[in-house]
Amino acid sequence: MEIKIIRPRTKGISNAAQTDEGKHGKTREIEPRHLADTMSELNELVGLTSVKKLVFEILAFVEIQKKRHAEKLVSEPLVLHMIFKGNPGTGKTTVARCLGSIFKQMNILSKGHLVEIERADLVGEYIGHTAQKTREQLKKSLGGILFIDEAYSLARGGEKDFGKEAIDVLVKSMEDQKDNLILILAGYNYEMVEFLNTNPGLKSRFPIHIDFPDYNVHELLEIADLILKKRQYSLSESARSALKRIIELHIGKGYEYSGNARLVRNLIEKSIRRQAVRLINKKDITREDLLLIEDSDITEARAQCLTNVKF
Repeated sequence: MEIKIIRPRTKGISNAAQTDEGKHGKTREIEPRHLADTMSELNELVGLTSVKKLVFEILAFVEIQKKRHAEKLVSEPLVLHMIFKGNPGTGKTTVARCLGSIFKQMNILSKGHLVEIERADLVGEYIGHTAQKTREQLKKSLGGILFIDEAYSLARGGEKDFGKEAIDVLVKSMEDQKDNLILILAGYNYEMVEFLNTNPGLKSRFPIHIDFPDYNVHELLEIADLILKKRQYSLSESARSALKRIIELHIGKGYEYSGNARLVRNLIEKSIRRQAVRLINKKDITREDLLLIEDSDITEARAQCLTNVKF
């Protein structure tokens, strides 16, 4: 089987802009697809150029090791457990979902599904409960990817916290099920670095580290356009200017947790609702009225979003 390495483009939209990455305890099944289709989906995500480049390198490495093994040459072991570091809304879950699908199509994983969980899905309330809960999540993940968001929270309770027990069970399963399970630990940049520094043994078990950068203004506007196009809306010139000003105010230093693509998605969804309120009592509503988002819709949406965004 050949793998086609496609140069990264920026035409797609991250799932972080379509659905909440914070939907935990959720299993995303893999629909039957061709490898080329999934590669194209990954390739066409907005931005994430460095992420896509590294992913393509990993996939090329996997395929070449398979070919070396077939020719009875020395091949490197396929240890594909990963660390994803990045702020909210930067596409971590989307990339994990694509990887599950790709690895299934490359016969690395038997199912390729993605199980998304957090600390509460692993850590129990009494002795023995944590191991039971963790094994249940691992069982659900066999043949696919277990994606643990805010994974650093497992080590925050100290020596007597049950989070350490969850880590121990996970580490054992990584060895026992290394041919049919990929574990991805994800979270904020600084917190994940601190987490791994406090547990060197854990760090050595994850050979692949991927940093997910924040989106820039141009990329976030591109994501907004894709969301609007999909829903058959468009921005007036003044609305686009208003959206750009809001994005510029809420990215960069001091606003790392503002949501990235998720913030843009929330703004668009709320502006669509504000447009509906603005139009509902209008006597003659034209097709253009139904299509157009005005600057007042955007600014009112911002006021609502601010109450739900961490700064």
